Amino acid sequence: MTKSKGNFLRKFMGFIEYVGNKLPHPVTIFIILSVIVIIVSEIAYRLGVYVEYLGFKDGVQTMITAHAVSLLNAEGIRVMLVKSVTNFTSFAPLGTVLVGMLGIGVADNTGFIGTALKALVLRTPRRLVTAVVVFAGIMSNVASDAGYVILIPLGAIVFLSMGRHPLAGLAAAFAGVSGGFSANLLIGTLDPLLSGISTTAAQIIDPSYIVVPTSNYYFLLASVPFLTVIGSFITEKIVEPQLGEYKGPHVIETMEVTDLEKKGLKWAFISVLIFSIIMAIMVIPSNGVLRGPNGEFLTSPFITSIVTIMMMFFLIPGVFYGIATGSVKNDKHIITFMAKSMSSMGLYLVLAFFASQFIFYFSYTKLGTIVSVGGANFLKSTGFTGITLIISFILVTAFINLFMGSASAKWAIMAPIFIPMLMQVGYSPEFVQLAYRIGDSSTNIISPLMSYFAMILAFASKYDVEGKEASGLGTIISMMIPYSICFLVFWSILLVIWFTLGLPIGIGGTIYL
Repeated sequence: MTKSKGNFLRKFMGFIEYVGNKLPHPVTIFIILSVIVIIVSEIAYRLGVYVEYLGFKDGVQTMITAHAVSLLNAEGIRVMLVKSVTNFTSFAPLGTVLVGMLGIGVADNTGFIGTALKALVLRTPRRLVTAVVVFAGIMSNVASDAGYVILIPLGAIVFLSMGRHPLAGLAAAFAGVSGGFSANLLIGTLDPLLSGISTTAAQIIDPSYIVVPTSNYYFLLASVPFLTVIGSFITEKIVEPQLGEYKGPHVIETMEVTDLEKKGLKWAFISVLIFSIIMAIMVIPSNGVLRGPNGEFLTSPFITSIVTIMMMFFLIPGVFYGIATGSVKNDKHIITFMAKSMSSMGLYLVLAFFASQFIFYFSYTKLGTIVSVGGANFLKSTGFTGITLIISFILVTAFINLFMGSASAKWAIMAPIFIPMLMQVGYSPEFVQLAYRIGDSSTNIISPLMSYFAMILAFASKYDVEGKEASGLGTIISMMIPYSICFLVFWSILLVIWFTLGLPIGIGGTIYL
């Protein structure tokens, strides 16, 4: 990278860091937005603002008139106070995320997830190691943020052990963990979290609408090999050649899987196999216990209980791994691990409380409907629809992500506006959510405001070479920009192909309403 390009990059990322640091905390943003909604609702009510749109009432499509409702009159004040608790407890993502974390917390704290990731990477043939590091990074997001702590430093160590530049291994792992955060072969914690927010937003237009966690599954499943190939190519053809030969000390840290850990993995995978067989018996036959009426699958108990099933999918092997390795000696340890995972969700609970109030206010005042219908009518009048509209939405999301890292916080703000708006022009909430996930994931790796960025810098600094400039923000950003651009471009192209072919995007998810 030339000096002029490096200076421009540092100035640009410095600007992003400056602006992002000036933004209030996401919780404060929701409080500010709630106050704005309260004030605007009174103004809109006094001006007699209303819209007419084709919506659903009692399951029947009909013309609906929505008048602005004030929150500053006696009824509005009563509603805000009375509904504050139920807004929080009925917030769709709340229960799904907490239930999922019960199982993942046990699997993580017993050491099962970390050991499984180590085993996957360390047992890989040399020629496939780059692809497996990227792939393992993508897969690690099923366990929320475990990949940041475990896999990224492991990627550097694996590359170093093979005589390759450790920062290339770090970059490959970081690209998979963070850039491919939404893609996976399994349903992870992000799926129920985002689908819950999407459900709340979609119900502004259709009160009966439900977005299921599996609604983006087909597309995200196909994205895994797609992103793995792209990430591997960028690592081997762009990033690693640019880094050159590593001149630092080749001190290899011990990251072997011990005999005790191997024993734990054996029992964990046996338990997963047995659990999978039991689930298959209940799901595959048309008269299975978890199939719906007349053998239906999309509306079956299996789909509606997917969060609980995924919780068990992690809990069971986590317990067996813990028993085999000694990290679980009695039931108290399991409960402690569950409690530990719940304690880590404290900030999320605070965020969920204020996000739920904002979304309720936005819906109750009809401002969400008014904004979405007005926006949809504007889009129709300009002719700015189709895939061009969706790509523009992806780019807007990618840009906003540079300044606000939390996927759930951004979506809680954006979903009540964009989902109803795009529903009005015929797109499903599931498709809008999918477009959001592409934009949100692609720029994670170049946002200095991403919560783990400081930790990545710390990992990189371990491989600083004496006499050369220490690893800093510019080092990481310059390494990760090729991944970010290529992920954003080629992932969007994959979506265009999917859109053109009209393929289903997931179980219970389509492109159009």
